[in-house]
Amino acid sequence: MELFLEYLKEVLKGITRALSAHIFQKTFLEKKKTTQRRDKQKGGSQHK
Repeated sequence: MELFLEYLKEVLKGITRALSAHIFQKTFLEKKKTTQRRDKQKGGSQHK
């Protein structure tokens, strides 16, 4: 019984680490740019 509880503890610890790493990655490492891109010019003559 004690061996089963130790195994369960390790499994829960691994799940907690994986979830916290996923949340950290989503919130801090994958921040997208908040500035909008400039629209392309439409038609007309373009000067060089």
